[in-house]
Amino acid sequence: MRIRLARPDQLVVVGDVTAAAYAPFLEGPDDPYVARLRDAAARAREAELWVASPDDSDEVLGSVTDCPPGSPWREVAADGEGEFRMLSVAPGAQGQGVGAALVEHVLQRWRERGTGAVVLSSLREMAGAHRLYGRLGFERLPERDWQPVPDVHLICFRRHL
Repeated sequence: MRIRLARPDQLVVVGDVTAAAYAPFLEGPDDPYVARLRDAAARAREAELWVASPDDSDEVLGSVTDCPPGSPWREVAADGEGEFRMLSVAPGAQGQGVGAALVEHVLQRWRERGTGAVVLSSLREMAGAHRLYGRLGFERLPERDWQPVPDVHLICFRRHL
């Protein structure tokens, strides 16, 4: 598997994959969050958008948005913490280690920056993602749980590096 920054010609596909991965947790195609999930161009411009592909192909298996300090995509990170968002794996590639590879990549990037911890928030319904985070050493951070809008409950996790 190869992980690299998303190229401009991949952004529409990255948006499609992200929306497809989140579809089971949305209120259908008219959910207002779908537009944000599909806006890979904004994530690539305002953060770091990493894409996983097979070694021999440019197929988009998944992506993750790494949110450096100053990025408008940061939501829960405090000073000295890294943050990532919108981890997504194409439905047909789930269970093949793509999500873990993307998270490990982001953790390594934050280690290289000298960051002490990485945080994220996730819909409380995303049990599969929470199992992955637990396997990768993340712990719940309930004091930072929050609601960006009514009826959307996000729970937080942190991994010390």
